[in-house]
Amino acid sequence: MEYHKPVLYDEVIGNIVTDKDIVYVDCTLGGGGHTQGILENSSKNSKVIAIDQDIEAIEFAKKRLENYDNFTVFQDNFKNIDTVVYLAGFEKVDRILMDIGVSSNQLDNAKRGFSYRFCAELDMRMDKSLKLSAYDVVNTFSEKEIADIIYKYGEEPKSRKIARNIVEYRKDKKIETTTELADIVIKSIGKSMKRHPAKRTFQAIRIFVNKELEVLTQTLDKAVNLLNDNGKLLVITFHSLEDRIVKEKFREYENPCTCPKDIPICVCGKKSLGKVITKKPIVAKEIELKENKRAHSAKLRIFERREK
Repeated sequence: MEYHKPVLYDEVIGNIVTDKDIVYVDCTLGGGGHTQGILENSSKNSKVIAIDQDIEAIEFAKKRLENYDNFTVFQDNFKNIDTVVYLAGFEKVDRILMDIGVSSNQLDNAKRGFSYRFCAELDMRMDKSLKLSAYDVVNTFSEKEIADIIYKYGEEPKSRKIARNIVEYRKDKKIETTTELADIVIKSIGKSMKRHPAKRTFQAIRIFVNKELEVLTQTLDKAVNLLNDNGKLLVITFHSLEDRIVKEKFREYENPCTCPKDIPICVCGKKSLGKVITKKPIVAKEIELKENKRAHSAKLRIFERREK
């Protein structure tokens, strides 16, 4: 197993690390790249709580970080960040990092069934204990349900045609592999695209199976309320649906007032939780873009908790 340097690594470390003794949470441990950077650059009395639902990633990171005694990892979905922080012995924390999406290691691992580039069993579950897999979606859902998923979560304009062909194909046999599904998509919309024709469809099914957008929304709300005063929440997203949620949530945290604009004073009683630090998202520099294709779609947004 090999993990590459995390996307926007320098930008994250530069914005998350402080020389004070504080508590960090890395919601998406992965190969431990961000966590290692935090540990290397923080005070020795700081603590890092890490979360990941992928046991393979956890085992790799544990070995990588075995020399650090101020690092604790929990196998869980980051939507349970409040429970994890409590179990780690804290009520509040100072820095929270969320690096959203599938790691390159998961995508490159043919056995996981995330990628259209390898022939593997259709799966796409980040947590193997989840009951619903990509196989279940393409083989048991109705044509309308499949079309809606591909359009909503993949923003695929030809979702109906793809869904129709999926349902037609499975009349003869079950769709069992990633390449079978990719071939159906290619036959549905053709190959004349800069990106792989199946990218949006695979993204959509993966997001749906893992309930990624729902989990993101829940976790953001929990995370912002776990921060101490002057604490920071950093979120890296990789596509427009995620980024839109983060952007809108951060705006809501900064200005939650629901009063009509023509009312001179606020009567709803909702108070600001802090300030959006990044009016525009931080994106990768040219040198990183040349080295890592995934960096092209990465956006980092930062919110700072401020108690009045």
